[in-house]
Amino acid sequence: MTFTQVLSSSGIRPAARGFTLLELLVVLVIIGLLAGYVGPKFFAQIGKSEVKTATAQIDALGKALDQYRLDTGRYPSSAQGLDALFNRPSDEPRWWGPYLRKAVPADPWGRPYQYRSPGQHGDFDLFTLGKDGREGGDGENQDITSW
Repeated sequence: MTFTQVLSSSGIRPAARGFTLLELLVVLVIIGLLAGYVGPKFFAQIGKSEVKTATAQIDALGKALDQYRLDTGRYPSSAQGLDALFNRPSDEPRWWGPYLRKAVPADPWGRPYQYRSPGQHGDFDLFTLGKDGREGGDGENQDITSW
């Protein structure tokens, strides 16, 4: 007589294998509830990190622009743009760059940073229009500026 036969003849049922459909549905509902609660909080953090990244990049680009001015006596023109920090302008004899380790990055939303020299708010204006790409806004859509 096998062990399973002994258990069944004594009235003891052997352990069932696998999960029932009801148990699987309960687990799926719990996972769905957790994803519904944690997901929005997670994606909100991604938006905050993009704003912080843009702020840090604008700060770093501002320091590179200041170094450029120290070497050349002026900020790059609007026509030269931020590319003058990485590639030597043909009309700049006192350029000692590159002032950045890599080419100028795009903002966290994939658009180029906006640069004006002379600026409306100082010697230069350096900014990005945020996630929506339009002036104004708040949260992820806020403009991030150097002034």
